[in-house]
Amino acid sequence: MGLSLIEDISRKFLDGMMDQFLLRLMRDPYVENLWELVSTTMKVTPLHLMEVVLRAEKGKPLGRPFGSVYHFSPWQDLLFNPVHLFRLPTVDQNSVKTNIVLGPNAKRPLELQIPLIISGMSYGGALSKEARLALAKASTKAGTAINTGEGAYIPEERETAAKYIYQYHRGLWPHGNKPEFYTMADMIEIQLGQGAQASAPQTTKAEKIDEEFRHIYGLAKGEDMIISSRLPGVESPDDLKKLVFRLKEETSGVPISFKFAASHYLEEEIEIALDAGIDVIVIDGAEAGTHAGQPLLEDDFGLPTMHALVRAVDFLEEKGVKDQVSIIASGGFFSPGHFLKAMALGADAVYIGTAAVMAMIHTQMVKTAPFEPPTQLALYSGRLKEQLDIDLAAKSLTNYLNSCVAEMVLGVVALGKDSLAAVDHHDLCALTPEVADLTGVELAYKRKLHNYPQRMELREDTEIREFQ
Repeated sequence: MGLSLIEDISRKFLDGMMDQFLLRLMRDPYVENLWELVSTTMKVTPLHLMEVVLRAEKGKPLGRPFGSVYHFSPWQDLLFNPVHLFRLPTVDQNSVKTNIVLGPNAKRPLELQIPLIISGMSYGGALSKEARLALAKASTKAGTAINTGEGAYIPEERETAAKYIYQYHRGLWPHGNKPEFYTMADMIEIQLGQGAQASAPQTTKAEKIDEEFRHIYGLAKGEDMIISSRLPGVESPDDLKKLVFRLKEETSGVPISFKFAASHYLEEEIEIALDAGIDVIVIDGAEAGTHAGQPLLEDDFGLPTMHALVRAVDFLEEKGVKDQVSIIASGGFFSPGHFLKAMALGADAVYIGTAAVMAMIHTQMVKTAPFEPPTQLALYSGRLKEQLDIDLAAKSLTNYLNSCVAEMVLGVVALGKDSLAAVDHHDLCALTPEVADLTGVELAYKRKLHNYPQRMELREDTEIREFQ
């Protein structure tokens, strides 16, 4: 009886409160109405409203994690063309080759078992040491490579990673870009910019740097970690050519890649890179992620990944070097469909960053819920970074990579091809004229019979017989 009475009183109380609330919403002038918050967020969006508030609070450039919130590349408007008798599907999925070779013209090309590579996410500037070691372990187990990012060399990471890409970066710290570090790499990536931050400078303040960080980077106590807008020593195309030549000599010929923020000046940048003897071009699109980039640079700079990839492939083909210079596509890739479509459009491999971090954290996010975001387990600045289980994180990311590659293999079987590298733009159709024009892929609703002369002749013979 007592519980029933309490429930009845509670219901009446809540009903009265709700009645008063609704009546106030319906009677208050709009400018005094709580509903103003709803209409305002419909106009401004919750994202922009929060960023207005954060700017008003801090008075400094924002550092938004994971890159742009916009999906510029219309991957959903491309679909694959399965085959049946026109071309037979592949019989044995186990026979489908997943391996790739980057920098085929280099003295020591980089060979990987899969075309998915762990993108550059530096120690200290982005991730914790624990997270970096987990990424390195996963890269080895999955048969791929890990990129250092704009960070310092970590001996334990190099020992763990079977294939290692050193990013020759814009950092100004003492322990940076030294021969004893990059000569241990399987590929060197000259980095002049990135999709989420263009070529803007970055700084990690001394008060956020601990003793281990200072030791690894060679920083004095009280010294900031600074990334310049320019690569030290490279002020001209001729400087780049000299750098590439020196790196090839010092490393006995590992591939040298060239990474930059995809730009409308893309062809001019690639022309300079080709003239310098670059082996691999990294196309980092506007959808690329980052530890903490400024919304202006993330949302309003650069070219979308798809647009930049298509233009880069077209330019290399025009120059007659597409089979000599490899392309790595980067920026906004999360699914096997994304990866395989990028390869169909001409990419030899794909970088993944944000997806790798999410896969790595996996079920360990319960350690942060409900009061902290999951990234607190992975970031250098994360309060819970020491709680990351390295072995479990490596296993989770390995599972993700294996799952993605297995799905891509099934897709290749349905296309009647024998390797991931054999997929091309003929295996795609476009749902919109805009994407068809952008990619050179045929429209899904406009089949071009002239591409199939034997079928055109058969159809014409049939029509003649029917007319007679």
